[in-house]
Amino acid sequence: MDKRITFDRPDGATCPAYYVQPNARDGAPGVVVLQEWWGVDQHMMDIAARLAASGYRTLVPDLYRGKVTQDEAEAEHHMSALDFRDVASQDIRGAINYLKRSSEHVAAIGFCMGGALSIVVAIHVDGLDAACCWYGIPPPEAGDPRTIRIPVQGHFALNDRYFPPSVVDAFEAKLKEANVRCEFYRYPASHGFGRESAPYYDPAAAVLAWQRSLDFLARSCGLSSDGPG
Repeated sequence: MDKRITFDRPDGATCPAYYVQPNARDGAPGVVVLQEWWGVDQHMMDIAARLAASGYRTLVPDLYRGKVTQDEAEAEHHMSALDFRDVASQDIRGAINYLKRSSEHVAAIGFCMGGALSIVVAIHVDGLDAACCWYGIPPPEAGDPRTIRIPVQGHFALNDRYFPPSVVDAFEAKLKEANVRCEFYRYPASHGFGRESAPYYDPAAAVLAWQRSLDFLARSCGLSSDGPG
């Protein structure tokens, strides 16, 4: 079952979202999917469907309020207009609260911009069991990652012009310095390697990263990585 919904933010405002629920598990674990800078497009909805097929109640908050683009400059404009702290504390916190009504365990997975947001949420918002980040790191002013108290998994490209290996290595070192439970993986691919419709899609890296993500979510949320069971 998939549908467009609206959920409440902690401040009383609302946020639109795309929601997918597995057929057999009303009380299944939940996953908040955090969008790339393109918006909640077909790729994000496909990811939600794949997670639901694996047994998760899946919610994709629409941080752009319906705006979707394929133009890089426009995507950067939309992303720059976001207040990441407000998005984390209101939109994403509201999404977590929505899933928590029926799910004991809730994790977040984010891609590119959403990957960075998954870390911001892990820093500032209570209620998550784990955060899975695909090729995204927040700027230093977004918060101190050494305060994270949940498991974090990261997937990064070795040929990434946005988040080069030196940046990833330094960020991972900061997490390990604070004994944050983290596991980072690097792939011989380019930024956005998991986006199937893009020229930089790398199927080998994408398949491996996806399986590792499912394994991580299963360990964190108590669901078999092979499916709903």
